[in-house]
Amino acid sequence: MNESKRHTIAVKVANEAGVLSQVSRLFSRKGYNIESLAVGATDVPHISRITIEVIAGAQQAQLMCNQLRKLLPVHAVKLLDSSLAVRRELVLIKVRANSREVRNEIIQIANIFRGSVIDVSSETITISLIGAEGKTEAVEGLLREFGIIELVRTGMIVLERGQHTIDEYTKEKGEFNYGKNVL
Repeated sequence: MNESKRHTIAVKVANEAGVLSQVSRLFSRKGYNIESLAVGATDVPHISRITIEVIAGAQQAQLMCNQLRKLLPVHAVKLLDSSLAVRRELVLIKVRANSREVRNEIIQIANIFRGSVIDVSSETITISLIGAEGKTEAVEGLLREFGIIELVRTGMIVLERGQHTIDEYTKEKGEFNYGKNVL
């Protein structure tokens, strides 16, 4: 049985116009909704890393990885093992706080979850929080009673623990040497 669950796919791509569009079109053509998407530069100036989370069966996730590998600007693709991964997301939450007591209570909640207060006004307080889904959802639940005015998430970023890297599985060993010994 090929039960659907959340899969995380890491993709190293050329940092050039149109690449993200090519990658996201692949998922929409196959009928999959991207649950989370985060893109950023790597330690190599012309290479970006895309972290994609999608709900799919194991076979479908592997098929998507194989299809991604065929795209020209893709340098490496890896289906990440959640048991070997560190997952984090940045969340900014603006909360209604029109009294000193309410602001102090929100600050205490932020401190408990190692969040940071990044903006305070006479009517609102904004906190930033970095963590896995469980942590961010717990804070969101606690702050809901005060009145969340606005909330934004970066999307999940993921790195494997220890010596595991995305470069373990490249199109061809040595095909893409970015001036470093990464393979």
